[in-house]
Amino acid sequence: MVMQLNDVKIIDFEDVDLQGATVIAGFPSIGLVSTIAANYLIDALNLRQIGCMQSSHFPALSVVHTGEPLSPVRIYAGDKATGNKIVIFVSEFKPKPHLINSISDTIMKWVTEKKCKLLISPEGMVVEGKSSKDDSVSDAYAIGSTDSARRMLISKNIAQFKNGIIAGVSGVLLNIGKQSDFEVISILTEAHPNYPDARAAASAINVIATITDTEINVAPLYEESERIEQQLQKFHKQAKPMVSTAGHAPQPNMYG
Repeated sequence: MVMQLNDVKIIDFEDVDLQGATVIAGFPSIGLVSTIAANYLIDALNLRQIGCMQSSHFPALSVVHTGEPLSPVRIYAGDKATGNKIVIFVSEFKPKPHLINSISDTIMKWVTEKKCKLLISPEGMVVEGKSSKDDSVSDAYAIGSTDSARRMLISKNIAQFKNGIIAGVSGVLLNIGKQSDFEVISILTEAHPNYPDARAAASAINVIATITDTEINVAPLYEESERIEQQLQKFHKQAKPMVSTAGHAPQPNMYG
């Protein structure tokens, strides 16, 4: 089945029952928080690819991982230990501004048609003076699109984001969620704006685990944070020629 919206379409590789599922949108943000968190969760929860998102405006490239070609935006799914369903959208490129609304609309239409229950979008948040060598745990905040989502955050003692601006896919998803009365939660973690921040991603995962009542061990992410950050910085340097032609460089899967 192919669903299309303004040249952004989702291709389902298989028909999966996703009713009641929690969906995580992992598009690159400050500190690559979303991408790192999404890739880690895919591996930690042993999810399988069930589809992809395509557009003629996406970078003309294939992300190769362990010898397998992958689309720039992929969809993974599986069941948690509790039996609850989880879906993750993951991308290695930052969407161009003119695509953000179409990507967000397409995701929301898809999760609604699949009768998913909750959409979570982690984001990095700029913190002035944050050092790339700072080993402290990053603070995390969340905001819900509906009253029920905000009450749930309060009940789980998750600090709420009170004032500011949330840009990109997360911001648009929050607005659509409010307009359509669909539960969307954006998680904001303090991240370094110039470096891949694995520690900030770990903080986002901890909040996701609390929201979804899932046990996720983030200790390996803290332990490997320096290696992950160095690998991504090295990749950025190697990918500079591709940036000039494709517009955005892909990131490798960090947990293969």
